[in-house]
Order: sequence, then C-alpha cells, then structure tokens
Amino acid sequence: MALLLSRNFALDLVRATEAAALSAGRWMGMNQPAAADRAANAAMLNLLSHIEMDGRIVVGERSPAGPENCFRPGQAIGTGNGPAVDLVVDAIDGCRLLAQGYGAAISVAAIAPRGTMWAPTPAVYMDKIVVGADLALALASECLDAPAAWTLALAARVKKKPVRDLVVYVLNRPRHDDLVAEIRAAGSHVLLSPEGDILGALLAITPGSGVDLLMGTGGVPEGLIAACAIRAAGGAMLGRLDPQNQAEKEAIAAAGFEARRILTADQLVASREIFFAATGISDGPLLQGVRYAGNHATSNSMTLRGETRTRRTIISEHLLED
Repeated sequence: MALLLSRNFALDLVRATEAAALSAGRWMGMNQPAAADRAANAAMLNLLSHIEMDGRIVVGERSPAGPENCFRPGQAIGTGNGPAVDLVVDAIDGCRLLAQGYGAAISVAAIAPRGTMWAPTPAVYMDKIVVGADLALALASECLDAPAAWTLALAARVKKKPVRDLVVYVLNRPRHDDLVAEIRAAGSHVLLSPEGDILGALLAITPGSGVDLLMGTGGVPEGLIAACAIRAAGGAMLGRLDPQNQAEKEAIAAAGFEARRILTADQLVASREIFFAATGISDGPLLQGVRYAGNHATSNSMTLRGETRTRRTIISEHLLED
C-alpha cells in the first residue's frame, strides 16, 4: 500500500511541532503547565488542520489543561482531502518539566496509513523495552519477562561492550524501584528522568546518544508515538499493556484487549510508511530548545521517514508576529 509516498508529510508535521514548540516555549519556567499545554495544543491543531489529508487521531493524551483541551481518539484532523491517515501527537512531552523550568521537553507528531496503528483506547499504561538498530535483531519477546540482568547481558554481548558500560533510560517512578535496583545490581547505569517517555525512546534509537536501552512502564499514547519513530529508524520495541489498577484492568478486558499480549513495533504500527517529527522546546540531550530574540526565534527539529529510513536535523528561523 503506497498512500503517502507522493508527498513528504514529515515537512508538514515538523511545521506543526515547530508551532507547538514556539507557543509552549513562552511558558518555560512559569509553573503553569495547563496554560503551556493549551497554547501548544492550539498551535499544533491550527497547523495540522491545514494539511491536505483525511486524518484521524488514534489515541488521546492526558493533559494538565483538561480533556476539553486535548486531542481526542477519533478526532478528525486535516482538510479532509488527501490520503486517509492515522495520527498520534503530543504537543508537549514533558509538560511539567517545561513548566518547572527543566530541559528536555519536546513536541512530537507522527502519521501512518489509516488502520495501521494499534489503538487500545481504554488502556493507559504500557510496559516497554526500546533498543536501537544495533540490537533490533537480538530483542526477543522473552526480554520483557526476563530479569533485567539477562536482557542487559544480551545487549552487552551484541553491542560488544561490558555490561558496566550500558546506560538504561528509566522514568523516575515508584513503580520502577525494583527495576532500577535490578539494573544497578547487574552493574549497568541508570539514567532517571521525571518525565519524557518519548524522548527516552528517541535517545535509545539514536546512535551516539549515550543511551543503550529504555525500560519500564509509561503511557500508551507515548508508546505508540515512540513505536512510529522506532519503526522509521530501524530500531526495535517490545510493548505490553500494564494496567496500574483494577478499573484499568476491567476497561481493557471489556474492550476485548489481551493484557498479556506482547507486541513489537511492527505490530504497534503495521506499516513502514511512517512520518515522524520532533521539535525541542527546552534544551535537552537530543534537541536544542527554542531560542527567542525579539520578533525572531530559532528552533531545532528532527524528522524520520520510514520508507527511506531518512533522518533529518532541521534548524529553522522564525519571524514571529507582533
């Protein structure tokens, strides 16, 4: 199926992530996450609505601005003309980091042909392992249930480096206390982050980033967005729903999803016709944040195209409205 090859949607998407980043960056360090998220979502929606596509949001996001300000599952996006596509977006990955004045907040968006993205709508959390192209062929479903030391030993053997040199990105959450202890006991390094599930996946698939794997439980929307980038870049991912309470378990079961099923990135996004874009909002290890200077601004973005495995780094200069 070749629905998207006649047009490079990565350039359309990066305009949307740039618009979100430019709006969100004004709220850095202001301790107003809801206001930042509202501004970023509105800016992103405005740009996406002008793209010639029949788009549909696959999974929604949780927003400090409340559900009325979020992208919703099934929401129509684009002009309604052009190819039918699935979209996943996060106007600010790391919203609270941004509001508190920390770095590493990014804006992301991805599209693929309609019907190719897995959409477990009632689910909130997913257990994940993400690796880059150098480990992609070695990642097996057993890794998700195996002790961390076993997976790390496998990774070290394939990467031809000692276990003690591996760096694993983990969200800093109480649910990961045992995982972090296992990684440290195995002798590997843990890179903890209070937020930034998507950023962690991007670091894991980026050569030279200093991160070898992402492990642990994060959001389902973030996992699906990450899967788009992972497929486009030739990395690998294992994911499985990981409900955190009884209500989530019951909602997943009622919707007919198998909570214990392990999925690969290829199953999460069943197409290589993927376009992904990310723009830095505040300075991070992968992308520089927005720089403002009067009525000018500079942004740093990256795009991925799955069909060609092309990664582009973009520095844009923007003339801002008064």
